Amino acid sequence: MGINLVMQEYEVLRNEAKCIGCKICVNQCANNVHRWDEDWQMIISDDKYCVNCHRCVVFCPTGALSIRKNANDFTFNANWENRHIKNIYRQAQSGGVLLTGMGNDRPYPVYWDKMVLNASQVTNPSIDPLREPIELKVFLGRKSALNEKDEVFKDDIFPWLELDLPVMFSAMSFGSVSLNVHKALARAAETMGTYWNAGEGGVHADLKKSMNHTIVQVASGRFGVNPAMLKEAAAVEIKIGQGAKPGIGGHLPGEKVGQEVADTRMIPVGSDAISPAPHHDIYSIEDLKQLIFAIKEATDYKKPVAVKVAAVHNIAAIASGIARAGADIIVIDGFRGGTGAAPQAIRDNVGIPIEFALAAVDQRLREEGIRNEVSIVVAGSIRNSSDIVKAVALGADAVYIGTAALIALGCHMCQKCYTGKCNWGIATQDPKLVKRLNPEIGARKLVNLLTAWQHEIKEMLGGMGINAIESLRGNRLMLRGIGLNKKELEILGIKAAGE
Repeated sequence: MGINLVMQEYEVLRNEAKCIGCKICVNQCANNVHRWDEDWQMIISDDKYCVNCHRCVVFCPTGALSIRKNANDFTFNANWENRHIKNIYRQAQSGGVLLTGMGNDRPYPVYWDKMVLNASQVTNPSIDPLREPIELKVFLGRKSALNEKDEVFKDDIFPWLELDLPVMFSAMSFGSVSLNVHKALARAAETMGTYWNAGEGGVHADLKKSMNHTIVQVASGRFGVNPAMLKEAAAVEIKIGQGAKPGIGGHLPGEKVGQEVADTRMIPVGSDAISPAPHHDIYSIEDLKQLIFAIKEATDYKKPVAVKVAAVHNIAAIASGIARAGADIIVIDGFRGGTGAAPQAIRDNVGIPIEFALAAVDQRLREEGIRNEVSIVVAGSIRNSSDIVKAVALGADAVYIGTAALIALGCHMCQKCYTGKCNWGIATQDPKLVKRLNPEIGARKLVNLLTAWQHEIKEMLGGMGINAIESLRGNRLMLRGIGLNKKELEILGIKAAGE
């Protein structure tokens, strides 16, 4: 194919005065960037393999290493950015689809950052969360219906999930991430009184004791799905779409399917795990209703059933249909949601922001009088406690976090999850790399993160004079927009700052 025209993305800078030749960088790098040269008796770095994961930088005992973007750049062209040129070179060389990991990194507006929260002052006194109780407990599921005498019949009491705070860990399958990631998520969920989602790869046998805090998925590939798993789980989620890749399926390469992954997914060792784009038994809302009914029958109507869809242009109408099909929870995943692997063209150009999708769905369900018949959970780049509070004010009952959880575990966002060479032991099945993530330490970090957010959420609620998270749900008067045009404010259903 001739000369590869794709230049290296990063440069590894080594301060020879500080380097002591300990070879830690050689042993830590799964991409073979660093090697010991016997002839020169020194470490040599091959920049073209560097993915900027920072593993060598963090572990260098003398601080001898640093990484920077390649200074050799193309001539500036506002239309033909560097990424366009490099991608053409790559595809001209390979003839293949460009893959990427993590979430959308394009500079689209982040609407969480264009909204601010209200605060109490004189006439509506604030609440001190250190001295007065503020309730963060959330119940996810269909709310019981009242009869004409305002009585609740026993048969009308539906199953729900009880969360001590409005945050859950979103779906990441065993295979796309390591077993130690699942163990850390499960332990943290139990400790914090919330739930983790095992994703479409089934649940490893070592985690069966954590099923009362586990949400399992029924995805198009049906990997790992069996009646026992459905009955043991806290809830069942039907995965229709994912924010990072709406409208397409998934693919776990065979090299990631070792014995444990194969046993969990119930597929042969070394075989590719292909999730079709559609569920081949769902082509209408009526078909979806039948699957929801089948799952409820299989679980004796004791488990809430969620339906996960990607945020797309007609999401409000889709959500209305899902609610009427009998789902207890609607999960909406925005276009900034993370992924282990997705075609770059899909990740960067398909879907809509979760903020718009959430506002549209909440408004539609309220107008149709069915908002209380279903809970709304949103995902897609929930980065901090203020994003959570703003999501609740826009109409969410709770949020899922995925990328934030992985960052807490050590992820450095190099976006090479699909290679299986994650130096932090997260997106890999390599036994040597998996050991780098200690699940007990990881669980403590996740607990610390949620504990910190829990405190901050209480502070923000107290500042608004609100003593329960449920009182904030859909209360858009507590939000104001900054730098938004009239149409954006209209879709979000909020006023501009100063109004």
